[in-house]
Amino acid sequence: MKADKIREIDNDELTRQVADAREQMFRLRFQLTMGQTDGLKKLRVLKKDRARMLTTLRDRELHPELAPAPKSGRKKGK
Repeated sequence: MKADKIREIDNDELTRQVADAREQMFRLRFQLTMGQTDGLKKLRVLKKDRARMLTTLRDRELHPELAPAPKSGRKKGK
């Protein structure tokens, strides 16, 4: 995933994606250890994507004014 796309995502979704990436990395490492897969390239890409997401989250923590507004599912009205 490119850094530009990551910056467009709000914090809640980024947090979910970081957790999902961590879970996928766990499963891939486990499969690599067991010899079931040779997805080393996928693991490397996943690590880099997760690092980009964590960097973006940390940047927003330090500079909250740069973060995009969260998208709410509710409509305003009665």
